Formats: sequence, structure tokens, C-alpha cells
Amino acid sequence: MGGKYRITGDKYPRMRPSRRRGRLAFLGVACVAVLGLFGWGVWQLVGVFTGSDEASAAAGARPGRCTPADSAGTNVSPSPTAVPKPGAVTVNVLNATTRSGLAKKTADELKKRGFRIGDVGNAPAAYDKKVDGTGVLLGPAAALKSTLPVLGTQLPAAERRTDPARKGAAVDLIIGDGFKGLAKQAAADTALAALSAPQPSPSAGKGC
Repeated sequence: MGGKYRITGDKYPRMRPSRRRGRLAFLGVACVAVLGLFGWGVWQLVGVFTGSDEASAAAGARPGRCTPADSAGTNVSPSPTAVPKPGAVTVNVLNATTRSGLAKKTADELKKRGFRIGDVGNAPAAYDKKVDGTGVLLGPAAALKSTLPVLGTQLPAAERRTDPARKGAAVDLIIGDGFKGLAKQAAADTALAALSAPQPSPSAGKGC
């Protein structure tokens, strides 16, 4: 080259990009990454607290919430309630009213429905002409959750009582002044079937 300015020597200056421009580019990328991570975290939290299925699946099952594994076995029906059949229940039919023949008529109907009949006659002095309602079902303490409920399907409005000192398994049906007859056969059968039906287990679906 000629003229006023001349380059001397055998080394030439190299053209390099500005370091400041490179740092700015790096900071910009880092900021975008941080903002992205922050936004993703907020989205996860919102999904968890609002019940979003997609967010919950990504974040994992939250403690205290039901999962398919937690509810396994909840559809399994427990065994039916163990109650005796009418044929295993012995009933003493006793009349506490002034209407004659009521005990025998009721006993005959119970026999047709499958019950075993014991004594038939007038009620003892403790109950004779002292029962204002439909009737009283009386039995030993063990009968409260077995034979008395079965007999109660035939006379739902009757009062149920137990006598701890009572011996034997027979139960009494003491007819009161408000007695108008046993429950209809269809209604009694339905109540008896419901009594023997499986009941929900208290432990089923625990934690759900």
C-alpha cells in the first residue's frame, strides 16, 4: 500500500467479536431458562391445588388423595348378615287383649309363613291387658340381633324387649290392643330379604 498510511511488519491485526455482545447473549438465554422453569413450577402448583388431572399426573399423586390402588377391593361385598331362617325361630303367641281367639289366628298365620310355633294362649299377668300398642316381642338377650329382628319383619311396629334372665331360645309375640294383623306377606318377605342382605363394610375404601 502506498500513501500516507503504511503497514509494516509481518503480523496483521485479527478481527474479534465484541466480548460485551457475547455476555449479553448469554444473560438473555439464562433469563429465558429461569423464567421457563419458574412458569412450569407455578403451573404445577396451580394444577395440584385446583385438581387438574394433567398437572396431577405430571406432579405425581398427592398424599391423601385416592388412587386406583387405594380403592382396590372396595367393590367386594362382605358376607351376608347371619340371621336365622323363620323355620329356626320358635314363637310363643300370647294374647294380652280382651279379644278371644286372636292368639290362635296369629299363630296359624305365622306357621304358614314358616315359623315354628310354641305356646299359644293368654299373656302372663305382667302383660295381660297392659299392652296398648301393636305388641311386644320378648326374648333372651342373645335374641336382640338374631331371632327378634326376624320375627319383627312380621310385625314391624311391635316393641322389642329382652330379658337377661330368660332361658331357652324361644321368643314371645305378645299381642297388644293396637294389633290389627301381621304385616302383608309380600312386605314381610321383602323385609326379611333386606335383613339378610350384605351390609357395607366400614373399612371399605379407607382413606378415600
